[in-house]
Amino acid sequence: MNSENFPAIEKCRIIGVLDDGVDSLSRTALAHLQRAQLVIGGSRTLQLFAPQMDPTAIRRDLTGALAQVPEWIRAAQAEGQRVVLLATGDPLCHGIAAYLASRLCIEAIDVLPNVSTLQLACARLGLPWQDMKFSSVHSKDAGDWMEGSEPSHGLYALLRDIRQNDRLAILTSPDNTPDRIARMLVTEGMADDFQMAVAERLCQPEERVLSGITIQAATQVPFADPNVVLLWRTTLRPSPVLLGLPDASYQQRYPEKGLITKNEVRVVSLARMQLRANSVVWDIGAGSGSVGLEAARLCSQGHVYAIEKNVDDSAIVRSNRKALGISNHTLVHGKAPECLQHWPDPDAVFIGGSGGELAELIRLILLRLKPEGWLVMNFVTLENLSVAVDTLKALGVAWDVLQLQASRSKPILHMNRMAAENPVWLVCAQKVTVQKTAKLEKSDD
Repeated sequence: MNSENFPAIEKCRIIGVLDDGVDSLSRTALAHLQRAQLVIGGSRTLQLFAPQMDPTAIRRDLTGALAQVPEWIRAAQAEGQRVVLLATGDPLCHGIAAYLASRLCIEAIDVLPNVSTLQLACARLGLPWQDMKFSSVHSKDAGDWMEGSEPSHGLYALLRDIRQNDRLAILTSPDNTPDRIARMLVTEGMADDFQMAVAERLCQPEERVLSGITIQAATQVPFADPNVVLLWRTTLRPSPVLLGLPDASYQQRYPEKGLITKNEVRVVSLARMQLRANSVVWDIGAGSGSVGLEAARLCSQGHVYAIEKNVDDSAIVRSNRKALGISNHTLVHGKAPECLQHWPDPDAVFIGGSGGELAELIRLILLRLKPEGWLVMNFVTLENLSVAVDTLKALGVAWDVLQLQASRSKPILHMNRMAAENPVWLVCAQKVTVQKTAKLEKSDD
């Protein structure tokens, strides 16, 4: 096909700007702005650059109307208009350019970047930024962070970045403020691990950079907007064991028998779950939380949803989660299958306790489990083993049983003997094929 038969599209120029106005623009960027017939930007930015625009140019405020911007650009380009979109800093660094590139033909845009405000904040403090993690909470009001929040929370990704990095530069918003970030760190027990700097109103006459603020102090400071947050560690970032923690690492319920999946069984159970870094995991009958919490460490980009019916054990799981420094884990105090309908479909499920609803749970899980996902169950009684196997047989699911019986050395006088642990049966089943789904649905009815 001859491209000469089609007129060239006038590209939308996405221009990075700063709050010192026209002084932040290159000669090329200024020329594009002055010639533009449609200028798109936030209300404050449109006002700041109004003197450089053609008086006849149409102006559109994108505040609260981001979803409409691609259509505005398409319509203007269809009419052959020259379009400029003004964005803060580098539009490709947590900016609008990536959003538009995914919705418009890449040939339809041309990015003219500026210095990122994150980079500018680092420059004000003389901090090299090549090894910094750039993050953003420049979005709608996320609300204050609550321990155990799900991935839908607006601060979730930032907390994951904070746990995995030593130095961060963070774009904030009028709602997701530095003091809110500081309160999240206090909630997660990391207040003593970081210091904070806040660069307020960069490139404006009221610019101010506050450095070396303690996290506790920052929880009460009303910072001027717009601002950028810098965080750096003052303590060594932990490098925790990911798999097979000693049983004594977990708080357990005493003087009653501690409800914990023992180390040897836990390791094999997690191996059979075939976890990936981004797996979504259900932990049903969490007990002390050991399986779900180690799964959360293994699935650093994923999330674990746990449920436990005993109120004391639920408190123990929360205590273990806090002690281990894990945030990609949500716990519900309740009895399965309650609440499961609100959870996302899992890649893997572990059942450590069923509360007498085992057959129903197995049917529900196999319907919700993602293709190729694994269900792993631990049993210490013949009755539960029998129910699980009979249910899987009735559903026509491929399954297997593994019996584990470990023995641990214990001292006797000046020697050692082997003391046997109780045997545990691991029943494992993989997600049914598409052909078998109808049988599961019929059984569920």
